[in-house]
Amino acid sequence: MRSFKAALLTVSVSVLALGTARADVKPHPIFSDNMVLQQGTELTVWGTAGAGEQVEVKLTRQAPGQASAAASSVAADKDGKWVVKLPKQTAGTGFTLAIKGTNTVELKNVAVGEVWVCSGQSNMEWSVNAGESPEDVKKGAENPNLRLFTVQKRTAPHPIQDQNDLKHFTKWSVSGPDTVGGFSAVAYHFGQKLQKELGVPVGLIHTSWGGTPAQAWASLEALDADPSLKYYADSARAAVKGYENYDAKKAQADYDTSLAKWKENADKLKAAGKPVPKEPTKPGATPPALGPGTPGVLYNAMIYPLLNFKVKGAIWYQGESNAGKAFEYRTLFTAMIKDWRKQFNCELPFMLVQLAPFRGGASGVDYAELRDAQLYATKALPKTGIAVITDVGNETDIHPKPKQPVGERLALAALGIEYGKKIVYYGPTLKDVKYASGAATLTFDNVGSGLVAKDGDLVGFQVAGKDGKFVPAKAAIKDDTVVLSSELVPEPVAVRYGWVNFAKPTLNFFNKEGLPATPFRTDEAPYTTQPRPKK
Repeated sequence: MRSFKAALLTVSVSVLALGTARADVKPHPIFSDNMVLQQGTELTVWGTAGAGEQVEVKLTRQAPGQASAAASSVAADKDGKWVVKLPKQTAGTGFTLAIKGTNTVELKNVAVGEVWVCSGQSNMEWSVNAGESPEDVKKGAENPNLRLFTVQKRTAPHPIQDQNDLKHFTKWSVSGPDTVGGFSAVAYHFGQKLQKELGVPVGLIHTSWGGTPAQAWASLEALDADPSLKYYADSARAAVKGYENYDAKKAQADYDTSLAKWKENADKLKAAGKPVPKEPTKPGATPPALGPGTPGVLYNAMIYPLLNFKVKGAIWYQGESNAGKAFEYRTLFTAMIKDWRKQFNCELPFMLVQLAPFRGGASGVDYAELRDAQLYATKALPKTGIAVITDVGNETDIHPKPKQPVGERLALAALGIEYGKKIVYYGPTLKDVKYASGAATLTFDNVGSGLVAKDGDLVGFQVAGKDGKFVPAKAAIKDDTVVLSSELVPEPVAVRYGWVNFAKPTLNFFNKEGLPATPFRTDEAPYTTQPRPKK
């Protein structure tokens, strides 16, 4: 770690005299020992105190013979909430964040560096302990410059405003054999590589939930703004209305009526030797929680409370739960990314994982279509990168265990796109295709130092003629191009690569840097999972 100038920063917050009530000063729970603050940007620290209470915030770092200071002040609102702006900092460790009112909260071992939000569904949630070779991973996990924070699972009908309602927020920990086991494996491997390449502290905020769709992670504001997505917001409002207007007495009365009818019907079915339907579920005294698939509820509980905290970017592994509406995902996913950028009030570089090969799915190509929608986001939005993992899949398990290549490819994308490293961070991506003399000649971006076929001849390529019927193609690498042909298609007009849920044999088109090509297609046939709207 390089040396850093010492800093002594003091921010005094003058709280308006709103009464004589006193209460302990409390920072938002995202602030704890071992935390990482984002370097190079004005920082926000906030929390609560008694109305009229004087609050002082200090961020200090001592070094022999060096000291500097900066100060500012704000006034708390009538509810005793306070917000402090700290001037931007340079990366380093050994900071202390002290917040003083009638009491003092002193947070130690604070670092300044790069902070990333890590979100999505089960493959992001998948822990180091559940991954490949967990004991080996934990042996190499000791890293005082990598810090971890997890937001526990929670839904909420509205964005959570009260910081006392954040019991699902944990505390920051330092990466080590005893702390990484339950943490997201993809996020951990991303953070380890990023930290080693950048040489500064890295903080990871893990907030994910298995089996959840993208609309649960978007704000209703974003869903309302697009006519094609508004139905999600409308369904969420209906669910919230039912939740908030829950009448336990009425629910019990309705249950009693349903139970009586069920018993009567069950007796008749039993007498006739027919199967009996499941007994009605007894209602509780409180409404059932809003399901994690409800639009907006995960944004409300697991993203919104983070918004004031300055971060560098986000990584994302999700899409399986939206594969049935792959074409819609083009709109939904890009809307969610733009929404997060607006809500975090920054450009928020966004690195995503393309879905792993898996046999599941209704159509046989719905995962391929979802991968295409994910690729579309990287073309439609700036500062959006992709980790292609066509070589990391399991035909019968939606959760492939190898997570290190996934996290490290996300880190490569971040290093190349956001940090400007002169590296090859993508595998081959289609640039152009030309048809002549019964063949299709493909050129690519991200060739790196050359194109290669791993373990034999190229597989996974298809061509089609004017009849639109795709057949396997012979594929050969010639310099930095791939030439396709088939005896069954004398005049090819369209090309596909990897256009299946799970490829057998495994797709093997890479660049020499070891990064796989993303699946693609050149035809404009309708998505099987959701027809394209008429033009």
